[in-house]
Amino acid sequence: MAMSNIIIFAALVFGNLVDAWSPAASLLFSHANQKVPRHVLTMNQKEPTKRRVSSTKAKGFAIENKVLEFAYSGSVRPGKQSPQRVVTNSNIVLPDYALDSRPKKTSSSLPWIIEVKTPSEIELMRAAGRCAREVLDIAGQAIQPGITTDEIDALVHEETLKRGAYPSPLNYHGFPKSCCTSVNEIICHGIPDDRKLCEGDIVNLDITCYLNGYHGDCSEMFVVGGDTDDKSKELIQVTYDCWIKAMSFVKPGRDYKDIGGIIEEYVTERGFTTIKSFCGHGIGSVFHTKPNILHYKNNEPNGQMAPGHTFTIEPMICVGEAKCLTWPDQWTAATQDGQRTAQFEHTLLVTETGVVPLTGKLPDSPVQFWEKESKIHQGIW
Repeated sequence: MAMSNIIIFAALVFGNLVDAWSPAASLLFSHANQKVPRHVLTMNQKEPTKRRVSSTKAKGFAIENKVLEFAYSGSVRPGKQSPQRVVTNSNIVLPDYALDSRPKKTSSSLPWIIEVKTPSEIELMRAAGRCAREVLDIAGQAIQPGITTDEIDALVHEETLKRGAYPSPLNYHGFPKSCCTSVNEIICHGIPDDRKLCEGDIVNLDITCYLNGYHGDCSEMFVVGGDTDDKSKELIQVTYDCWIKAMSFVKPGRDYKDIGGIIEEYVTERGFTTIKSFCGHGIGSVFHTKPNILHYKNNEPNGQMAPGHTFTIEPMICVGEAKCLTWPDQWTAATQDGQRTAQFEHTLLVTETGVVPLTGKLPDSPVQFWEKESKIHQGIW
């Protein structure tokens, strides 16, 4: 699940990490697309706009957005949300934000200080990663024309609980659903609702499962109906290939900052752009922590890779301009120009010799066209 770009001056050295999903964080930071001085990093910014939008009012668990005027950038519109699902099984370990929406655990404020997992923690991370992969595979196979994203969310919720896990997005800073479904021009954090998927839509399904105290986070693209336009196919292929190239770079002793340059260089050479407003992140018992993984060329002091580090790489690549428009729900991030975007994500473990995807595909996982036709790595990575 995407983490917005990062922190402000003092927070880099002295402050606490402002969480990617915190609605309050938007009050601290400026426009995501403005130039910012070195080491001034932004996260979860809300786009300044002259559009007139009313406030959001909660009705029970459902959220009603009363929009007076809002110029949506593409073809997708918000639908009706069902009541927020709940977890009542007392045997399932809950994250610290499950009941009140506020994460409690923190990590070092220094961006280069990264937690090294113990062997027992790594085993728990493996289990959480496999859980997330299983749920993603099941939910992905349900994607077809006519199904609603809310129906997908219900399946994700049910399959997560079946495995003794908690769906990590649920109530994280008040997020209303158990997964993110980002369709066509939606970059990330799309909220499942009653909108039906259409033939030719492209969907990013983002799954995170919290199992026995640890998170496993992954996402994948799906083409509704199995076919779409050529530009969307190219977008998905380029996004997948830059992601594989970036993950293949991971090795002890290398700088995290260099991941971004690999991604940006690959996509820009092919006429695409990379989102700078959201980033990958460290993960473990805490949903979002260090290191911060920027998906564009940068010189940020985000540390060096070492065995036992766990983190995500999750580039968000666009057909048009890499500029974000936040919907009135204050979660959904769309491209400003309404053109399509794609994303892939794994939870990764740095080993003594390289990297292992903890959310990697299983022997029975479906293989998509971009895996078969990849110029970087054919077949399952």
